[in-house]
Order: sequence, then structure tokens, then C-alpha cells
Amino acid sequence: MDSAAVRERAGELPRSPGVYLFLDDREVVLYVGKAVELRARVRSYADPRSARIRRMVERARGIDFAVTDTETQALLLEANLIKRHQPRYNVRLKDDKSYPLVQLTAHEFPRIEVTRDPDDSATVYGPYTDKGRVDTVVKALRETYGVRGCSDHKFAGRDRPCLDYDIGLCTAPCTGEISREGYVADVESVKRFFEGEGGVLADPIRRAMEAASQDRQFERAAHLRDRLAAVEAFHGGGGEAVVARDRRTVDVLGVAIEGERATVARLRSEDGKLVDRERHTLSTPGDDGETGGVAGVLAAFVPQYYAERALPDELLLPERPEGEEVAAWLEREGVSLRVPGAGREATLVDLALKNARRGVGRRDEAGSLSDALAAAYPDLPARIERIEGFDVSHAQGRAVVGSNVAFVGGSPEKGDYRRKKLDDRNDDYANMRDLVRWRADRAVAGRDDRPDPDLLLIDGGEGQLAAAREALAEAGWDVPAVGLAKREERVITPEGSYDWPGDAPHLHLLQRVRDEAHRFAVQYHQTLRDEVRTVLDDVPGVGPRTRRRLLRRFGSVENVRAATVEDLTSVEGVGPKTAETLRRRL
Repeated sequence: MDSAAVRERAGELPRSPGVYLFLDDREVVLYVGKAVELRARVRSYADPRSARIRRMVERARGIDFAVTDTETQALLLEANLIKRHQPRYNVRLKDDKSYPLVQLTAHEFPRIEVTRDPDDSATVYGPYTDKGRVDTVVKALRETYGVRGCSDHKFAGRDRPCLDYDIGLCTAPCTGEISREGYVADVESVKRFFEGEGGVLADPIRRAMEAASQDRQFERAAHLRDRLAAVEAFHGGGGEAVVARDRRTVDVLGVAIEGERATVARLRSEDGKLVDRERHTLSTPGDDGETGGVAGVLAAFVPQYYAERALPDELLLPERPEGEEVAAWLEREGVSLRVPGAGREATLVDLALKNARRGVGRRDEAGSLSDALAAAYPDLPARIERIEGFDVSHAQGRAVVGSNVAFVGGSPEKGDYRRKKLDDRNDDYANMRDLVRWRADRAVAGRDDRPDPDLLLIDGGEGQLAAAREALAEAGWDVPAVGLAKREERVITPEGSYDWPGDAPHLHLLQRVRDEAHRFAVQYHQTLRDEVRTVLDDVPGVGPRTRRRLLRRFGSVENVRAATVEDLTSVEGVGPKTAETLRRRL
């Protein structure tokens, strides 16, 4: 877009808080920003403030926007959109956390739901910072107005109300227990609450609390009091009702920037003691001046990082975040933000900075790997952040299983591990194709809640890699893939193979991913194999537990058959009589 086109589009935008998105000719999001006033903020891009932003505007072919009620909502929505779209020209924290939203679906009888991925046709409210508070409020709304929370599939074709009706969470429009007009009126009350009319929910809860207190139902009254506090805090009021935390929590952040990558180290202190430390990587396109340096990185990191994490009581930083939006949001959430100049707190910030700088100035494994694979995959990111490994394990075509492990920043992300039982078949290539196709189909259909990887690593050589690439092509999932065979330790790509030195750090990274995928597959295979019926089950005195012990001890039925009576009796649960029976029957 040229300057005239930017000004023309800006003139069409409202003078309201919100977020704006620059899109390329394929409608891929290039950049997401927030604004107190959309029209003025977007107009400023007619005269870009840096070379990075100038390149972005030149590539852009359109500008989309979303209006929010407050500046805080704009801040949080920006963080959500950055996480969802991973735009090239934003400072990005590479995790998949985002802030919760509430949606009322476009169904004839709308459903209320807390979500991070709303339907395009739904009425959506948020985002909000505290998911626990959102869940409390949604439950209170359902108890007060009976709006359903079930899926459309469960709603359709019912002939009697479900349990939610019996416990007062739903008025059962599915079976006509309430008229459509009455149900829609209740939905309108819910909408009025989310649009700022807090009394729609607070007043009924307050009346119920007072009635419970008068009836000496003190436990129920206390429960309603806590719910009322959450409801009042939901729209920014009722801060005085928030119960103080048992322990004072302090997060300390340090930042180190190197080229297009920043590292943020976080230290967590509870009750004066350090209890946790971790490091996170962000993409920072452009140099320090273009991204706002440390202050700009902090302005991007804080709202993205705390998307689904409890905010601390205090936040100690080396600099104040760029702009005032983050500081204002933290203040409203009751978080004390400080930049200490001396004393123990300054020492903690120094320690966080040292943690952030650890390794800065040298090429890491992920960066080296990207360089080493540049010839085969020139579009790889400068630093391969997320790698998923795949392996298949079976015993001559029986108990066939597949593993899918994930590494982020060079370390295993065990919460993202997956495994799958495959059809019994003694065909490694077909098994690998089925495993990768399963992962690809779920990703393309949006049924896998994990982010797309930067690279797939296949345990095997040319045949396994070809099978995996065939599956990717069939599913339409465009993700680079390489293979790593065990014996030669050669890396296989579509363009050829690489024989890297044994001490190459990028080879070590791939080996760790490959070995973990293999371990995870074998572990599942052994578990499954132990559950497969064998001839051992027909031997008197050998139950499932003894059978598993025998297979663990000898590895296979053939080895059990070849074992001596002395060897057999060394297994717990196998006496001389059972050992003799095994020898005769096998």
C-alpha cells in the first residue's frame, strides 16, 4: 500500500479503541496493532516510523480492524491475535496461550461458552484476563437465566431434559420446557450483562445472598458472597472485595536481544524465596530501535505471557514497558509494577538479566539447524523453534503404534506428546504414512490444539521420509520434513542427504528428538503388547500379571519357550509346578 491508500483506508475507520490488522494479497496477517483511536493510529502508517514497518506497509494490500469497548480489551485482543496469526512483523512469544472469550452462538436457541477460538457467526465478548472469574460468571449467568451450555449435537433430538435442567443450570429449551420467546428474553439479559449492565446479574445474586443469610444458611451465603465479588470485579468494580493471596508473589523479568531474537528470563519469588526460573524466546523482526528495544519486548511479552497464567502481586522489570497500556492494565489488575534501582530487588533484576543473556552471542542449536537446512528449505525461520518427531514401533506387524513428540526451544514439551494405535501391518512405510497423515489431517481440520511445528523429524531413511511427505501432500499440510536414520546418522531431505560432523550441535538436537520419539513409541508398544493375548494365557496357573512378567523378563513367547525351569522360576509368581506346565504346553 502507498501513503495515499493508507490515508484513504484510515479515513474509513472509527474514532474508537480497537485493533487493526495489515493483510497481504492472500489475506495473511502481516502485522497486528492496538489503538486508543483507530483512525489516527492507522493514519500514522502513511509515514512509517522505521524500515521494518515501511517494508510491512509496502507488502500490505488491505487493513482490517475490530472495535473494542476499552483500551484494556484492545491490549488483550492484540495479544490473542498475535498468538493466533503469528504475524511476521510483530514481536511474538512462541507459545499457544491466549485470553478467554465468551460467545453466544448463532443458534435458534443460543449456547453460552467460554472459548479461545470463537465461531465466526457468534456474538463474542472479551477478551478477559482471569479465566477462573469468567467461568464463575458464566455459571452464575446460567443459574440465573438458564442459558444452555450443551453442544448442538446434544441439543438436537432430545425427548427429555438432561441433568443441567435438574440442577438449575438450564431451562431446557430442547424439550420445550421454556418457550423460544422466553428463552430469547433470557439471552438478551445475558447480553446486557456483558455489555456493561452488571446489575442484571449482581442484583439477583445479592438478593439470594441476603435471603440465605436471613435463613441462617451461612455456607450458601458465603458462597454467594464470593460469587458476587467475582461478578462485580468482572466489569472493573468490586476491587475491595478481592481476597488477599496467602503469599506474596513476585515475578522478575530480564531481557536480552540478539538480532531478530529476544530472550526473556523470568524468576518467580514466593514469600521472599526464589521458587522457579525459566527462559522464553521471542521473534523480534528488525533491530533494537525498530522494536522499541527492551521496553518494546516487555510491552509485547507481558500481555502474551500472562494470557493463561496467574498474575503476580508484583512485577520487577529492568525498564517500564513501552507505552502506557500495559502499565495501566497491570494497575487495574492490582499488580505493582516497579523498576528497582538498588537493594535486593535490583539484585534480582540483575540475576534475571544474567539468565536472559546466558548463551547470547553464540549460535544455538536451533539457529544452526536452520542454517544447515537452508538449501533444502530456504523458507525455514531463522531459528527453528518447534520440532515434532515421529516413530513407529511393532513386533513383526503386531501391536503397531506410532509416537509424536514435540520439542520447543531444544527441550521436550511433554504436554504436547501424542501416541496412536495403528492397524496391525508389517510395513514400516505404510505405518509412517498413516501416522503422519493422522497428525496432518487433525492440523488441517483445526482439531489439534497444538501449534504447527517449524519442522517434522521422521525416524528413518528415504523410504520413511517419502511416505511422510506423501501423507503431508495428501492432507495439504505444508510443513518441512526431514529424516534421520539410526545407523548412518545421515539427515535425509527431499534435496539429498547430509553427513554432518558428529559434534555438530544441530545434529545433536535432531538426535535428541529422534531418540525421544523412539523411546515414546517403544514404551507404548510394550504396554500394548503386554495386553495382547498369547498362548501363555492358555497355560493353567498363568494369569495376566504373570504373563506380563514373563514377557518383560524374556521379551517374547519364543524366548519363554526356550527358557529352562530354573530361568522360569526366577520370575515372580512362577513356581516349579507352573514352570513345568509351561515347558510341557509350549
